Amino acid sequence: MGDKGRLHVSAELAEVLERIDALGGMLDERADTAEELGRLPEDTARALLDAGIVRAELPLCLGGYEFAPRQLIETVERLSYHDASAGWTMFALQLMTATTSAYLAGDAAAELFPDVPNGKYALLSGHGTRPGWAVPVEGGYRVSGQWQFASGMAHATHIHSAIQVEGTGELRVLAMPKSQVTLDGNWDVLGLRATHSIDYHCTDVYVPYEYTYVATTHTPVSGGAVYRLGLVNMSAIGHTGWALGVGRRLLDELKRVAAARTGSRGAAVDTSQFHAEYATAEAKLRAARAWVNDLWQDVEQTLDQGELPSTEQETLIRLALNHTTSTVYEVGGTVHRWAGSAAIRRGPVDRFLRDLGTGAQHMTSSPVVLQNCGKWLSGAQPDARWSFLDLTT
Repeated sequence: MGDKGRLHVSAELAEVLERIDALGGMLDERADTAEELGRLPEDTARALLDAGIVRAELPLCLGGYEFAPRQLIETVERLSYHDASAGWTMFALQLMTATTSAYLAGDAAAELFPDVPNGKYALLSGHGTRPGWAVPVEGGYRVSGQWQFASGMAHATHIHSAIQVEGTGELRVLAMPKSQVTLDGNWDVLGLRATHSIDYHCTDVYVPYEYTYVATTHTPVSGGAVYRLGLVNMSAIGHTGWALGVGRRLLDELKRVAAARTGSRGAAVDTSQFHAEYATAEAKLRAARAWVNDLWQDVEQTLDQGELPSTEQETLIRLALNHTTSTVYEVGGTVHRWAGSAAIRRGPVDRFLRDLGTGAQHMTSSPVVLQNCGKWLSGAQPDARWSFLDLTT
């Protein structure tokens, strides 16, 4: 099963990044089509899966690459640089598929992930908060509920959903075939249009016990130290990488706009104010990225020592994500202000700005999370601990 103490650092990162970069042109060419479809074209999604993006987070013992946290952040960052909706879709599939593979009982995991190196494994999409209901019955649960924002559902084979057990209130996560739920098909939004983040529901569906796991677990059944992060901290990895990739692309797009317009009559990009604001945005993005790297290096050392992240580290993981998203949103404001017509006509600047505006609304970057981080860091609630996105005493 591998070394569950030490953190695995994969030798596959460089090749995965090269394969992602090789798909960059195709992602650009098909971005408009993906928005019209409301999802990635099937051959685009297959090419990204073949590049190893989901496999990157699957356990080594199941045939995955089992990337370390900073390797995962860089992978999502690189893909999101090329296409924000593709990055969001794939990190959602990556997260839910990987955590399912790590935390499900061994027999269930073996059934869902029979041959990862050859691409024979389940893909999971769904929602991990606002749980459905689970009534205990012999051998499992009867599950009912309605969930939102199932990013990547168009490409999934199975459902990942939070459920609350009747009688005990225990929060668990299930895995079940997509055929057992009704897809509501209601993803009509301004940004992240190509992520197919639809709602879905089911009523009184039987789910065997072994196809569920405790939502707050930090103890993997399969895989090594990275899975001791738990579901929410692993979610922060993808969201953080996504924001960094989108911010970098927007600044690079603004640089291209400036190069095309400089020297023309009355060009705003020739002013000292533009130069100062561009430099400020660059500094903010680089500073956010540096803190992300510093924080996750510290967390990796903790995992490598066989320990769980401390409450301080869990607080900073959430705060770094919140800060990075807010910073990139500010960068987007700078890009929108100076890109002129490129920010309002169909094209990469317009698309990335719309995707950023939607992605920044995610609950992991909400003001409530920021406030809870402040409660712990300021000493207002020093004995509190994190339970999912809530700070509880």
